[in-house]
Amino acid sequence: MTWRETTAKAASYLGAKGVPDPQVAAELLAARLLGCGRGLLAAHFGAEPTERHLEAMRRGMRRLVAGEPLQYVLGEWDFRSLTLACDRRALIPRPETEELVTRVLSWLAESDPSAPKLVVDVGTGTGAIALSLAKEYDGTAAFLGTDVSEEAISLAKENAARTGLEGRVAFAVMDGLDDFDEPESVDAIVSNPPYVARAVCETLDPRVRDFEPRIALDGGVDGLDFYDRYLSDALNLLKPGGAVFFEIGEDQGEAMRRLMLDYGFSDVRVEKDFAGHDRYACAKLA
Repeated sequence: MTWRETTAKAASYLGAKGVPDPQVAAELLAARLLGCGRGLLAAHFGAEPTERHLEAMRRGMRRLVAGEPLQYVLGEWDFRSLTLACDRRALIPRPETEELVTRVLSWLAESDPSAPKLVVDVGTGTGAIALSLAKEYDGTAAFLGTDVSEEAISLAKENAARTGLEGRVAFAVMDGLDDFDEPESVDAIVSNPPYVARAVCETLDPRVRDFEPRIALDGGVDGLDFYDRYLSDALNLLKPGGAVFFEIGEDQGEAMRRLMLDYGFSDVRVEKDFAGHDRYACAKLA
């Protein structure tokens, strides 16, 4: 069989087993094995895969049929301009979070680029947010990613090395913002925290519920536990005029607006994602 035939048979099999987007999954598996992007896969279609390639393809397909997310099977995933290692140690980076980075970059661009800044990414997971900010911001800034999970921090450090950004981003095991003891030392706090209501966690797609770390999903009874905690800490840690940037659940917009106002933040904005759902909550410390 050629790679064209192999990919077609794999897509047919995955589709029959209920794997989402089977053609895309089959092509990405093949491209990963060939060490090329999906867009260059067609250049290999006339060649014959080796037996080792075929066996690796079968292993990947078995994992997909068992319900494992494609991103974990591939072992890497693109986020903005970076390709990051991705496995069960951390939540899969998603396109919605890319737009959270855009909002932080816009805020940084409006500030004095020569004034040193400290930006903290709380619950960093793969390190996607902190690493993207460090890659794309040209001003003077230090970036710190924190996570309560030692495994997640290990993955984030691997991604820092993988992307050549070790010198621009630091990562530390930390429960939220608990280890900061210097008031008014942070310019911006950004986070995509756990925001799924606890009872809803059991109803999630099995590919999320059974494979992605529950600690990165469960946001407490109403999904707002971490926002409440981080906003309280931000009052002490942020410099005057500092900002917070959160990704939120699509049904949490008004609750987040009230919570930020109750804590005394100004310029509160709840903004929508490309699907038209409330997804981002941003505010400044007066």
